[in-house]
Amino acid sequence: DILLPFQRESKRRKLVIMLIDTHSHLFLEEFAEDLPQVMERARNAGGSSIFMPNIDSTTIEPMLSVCADYPEYCYPMIGLHPTSVNESYKQEMAIVRERLEAPHHFVAIGEIGLDYYWNKENKELQQMAFINQIKLANKLNLPIIIHTREAVMDTIKILKENTPNKKGVFHCCPLNKELVKEGLKLGFYISLAGPITFKNSKNADEIIQMIPLEKMLIETDSPYLAPEPNRGTRNDSRNLKYLVEKIAQVKQIEPEKIAEITYNNWKF
Repeated sequence: DILLPFQRESKRRKLVIMLIDTHSHLFLEEFAEDLPQVMERARNAGGSSIFMPNIDSTTIEPMLSVCADYPEYCYPMIGLHPTSVNESYKQEMAIVRERLEAPHHFVAIGEIGLDYYWNKENKELQQMAFINQIKLANKLNLPIIIHTREAVMDTIKILKENTPNKKGVFHCCPLNKELVKEGLKLGFYISLAGPITFKNSKNADEIIQMIPLEKMLIETDSPYLAPEPNRGTRNDSRNLKYLVEKIAQVKQIEPEKIAEITYNNWKF
């Protein structure tokens, strides 16, 4: 692997740079052929932990299987993704509740939220599923991992009216100033992903500047949204270094410090 400047310097000083991938889907079929190699390369690039949300009931077992294979490296989260919400969402929610009663240590409820990009016809169902999962998270005292796409105002409205006790994360946060501003007011962490490096992300620098370091996280959302210079390829945790470099450039802070802060921030 090619090391970035801060990694070369850290290697000379015998420092260990640890990066947390706060959102990844390594259980998907895109990794079926070479997952052990992907894991090894991620560790060699400084990866220390990967947090994985399922999507719906069909992905719970694959997710738990990966976590079982890498128990000191991968941590499961569970919920119902808004793009999987349909008329049978209550049955899906029953499965989520049942799994939460089983002897697995889920670290969050997610990813949950609203997505009007893929489906605008079931907004009410998505909102009901979102609210019910916030209530479930509050009952279990767990944070939530929020997916929102083309649904900023409804997402914020629901969060204001249904306060999550343990707050949580806006995952792969859209580069929307209003969403970031309101999300921070509500006490959420903001997780940045590959789009902050895209050449056509016109307001990426402004969004990065808006987010206090103590509220910032990084993620891959793999296998999606690989950052520059690897845009368009399958994403994995090795690419976290490009997010660190981008944030460090905008914040004018040493990349090592960005890595350290985002690593420590996950312990919310």
